[in-house]
Amino acid sequence: MTTDTQRPREGAAILRTALRRNIGAMAWGTLLMGLYQAGETAFPIALGLIVEHTMRDGRSLQALALSIGALAVIITTVSLSWRFGMRILQKANTTEAHRWRVKVAACGLQPVARDVDLKSGEVLTIATEDADQTADIIEVVPLLISSLVAVLVAAVALGLADIRLGLLVIVGTVAILSILSVMSKRIGSSTQEQQARVARAGAKVADLITGLRPLHGFGGNHAAFRSYRKVSTEAKHQAITVAKVNGAYAGTALALNAVLAGAVTLTAGWLAFEGRITIGELVMAVGLAQFIMEPLKLFSEMPKYVMIARASAERMALVLSAPPVMTPGTGHPSPGGDLEIDCVRHGTLTDLTFRVKAGEFVAIAPYQPRAAADLAAVLAVRVPPAAYGGTVRIGGRELADLSVEAVREHLLVNPYDGEIFAGTLRTNIDPSGTSRTVPEAVEASMLTDVVALHREGLDYGVRDRGANLSGGQRQRLSLARALAADTDVLVLHDPTTAVDAVTEQLIARNVAELRRGRTTIVITSSPAFLDAADRVLVLDDGVIAAEDTHRNLLARDQAYCSAVAR
Repeated sequence: MTTDTQRPREGAAILRTALRRNIGAMAWGTLLMGLYQAGETAFPIALGLIVEHTMRDGRSLQALALSIGALAVIITTVSLSWRFGMRILQKANTTEAHRWRVKVAACGLQPVARDVDLKSGEVLTIATEDADQTADIIEVVPLLISSLVAVLVAAVALGLADIRLGLLVIVGTVAILSILSVMSKRIGSSTQEQQARVARAGAKVADLITGLRPLHGFGGNHAAFRSYRKVSTEAKHQAITVAKVNGAYAGTALALNAVLAGAVTLTAGWLAFEGRITIGELVMAVGLAQFIMEPLKLFSEMPKYVMIARASAERMALVLSAPPVMTPGTGHPSPGGDLEIDCVRHGTLTDLTFRVKAGEFVAIAPYQPRAAADLAAVLAVRVPPAAYGGTVRIGGRELADLSVEAVREHLLVNPYDGEIFAGTLRTNIDPSGTSRTVPEAVEASMLTDVVALHREGLDYGVRDRGANLSGGQRQRLSLARALAADTDVLVLHDPTTAVDAVTEQLIARNVAELRRGRTTIVITSSPAFLDAADRVLVLDDGVIAAEDTHRNLLARDQAYCSAVAR
């Protein structure tokens, strides 16, 4: 796996990256949205000029026609600029959100890549909600600029009528933004805390769903529900706090904007009463006072959205800038190479040493289940090489010198609790759609009866986590997926614990036949697999305690006989 040395280190850097690579779309969006706001501003100005012109020249059909034509041009400009400006910005926003979702998901799906102290549910929330809110900055900046354009155009137009009106708009806008910028800081901190609590609640419910069946089995579902309720209640209280802060912010912004608009209207009326501005200018001023409430509202809301985007970007930085758990190499193992475990010490493994030659079918009989899990974790690279003692070599190359992608392509470890995904039997067996051994894998795993049971065959729909399949069917489906991958080295961890003895016997023979000439390791206590293997390694107290064929071990090793006999 390659390490992205250009990955942003903080939320501000993420926002800068998003802005930089969307500069073109933002420029066009800003231009069109600025044109939209200018057109909106021009509407009351045009009305004022029309009134002024009509009062000066009397009733004229030609002047009326020109006025209507001018208003039509303004309305058309406003409509088209808004339509195409928002289309450009929303497309860029959606695309940018997709990019960040993919980046966060890529880190979350590589457990050896980043040292992230977050649960999968939290990473999921960051990859969805936080990515979307971060990408909103693409729309926020152009709307902020276009709103500023509208306010400036209104200030200039009012200033031309009377300098006091223009100064009133400018000073009032600065005052409003100063007050709201202070309030927006609290919104940012409150929102960041809310997102963290929601993410923790999501992580909790994801964990509960995963362990729902065991929880029901020993009656722990009520305690688990109370635990989730507590976390969810904390998230609810924080959401209410954020809603209160947002409400206070929105109410303050609306009140201040209304005060400014009222001040402009009253000042214009007083100036008209004093005869310092004309009736047409009064109409323009009143129209602009009503109009600028919209851009002022938009303008005053932008700091809040900037703080929300910053808070979300900071949460994404937790994943994207986390230090690597390991620095992977760039090498590739030799095709069809052997597997060597040399004095590995990890967990219950004390001094584990053995070698499996290329093309060999070896079974490992663990006397302690924990030792089997520790060995599977090491081989699956769920534990970085620096975290355990000893060396693992694949094809003559040390695991630490190989890229994770190369290891995954060469060696596949299929866990006993392999996940089943929503989709079809076919997509679960061959997710990439590139395997050429799907029929053979289905046959070897004895999944043929499941396929034959449904008229859709391999296109039969599978629910999330295989909810519409039995335990044995899910296990055979997972085994079929592992066999269809057809890797040089395949490690199976308890592949048939939920399968009856007769079916297990057939599966063991089929796997041995299908994997003939390919390196295969089965970590199991199943007599069927132990008998099908070329040799059996007995794993006891973290070391290889015995080695021979299954039948020879049965004949001379009483401890082995007691451990595997059924």
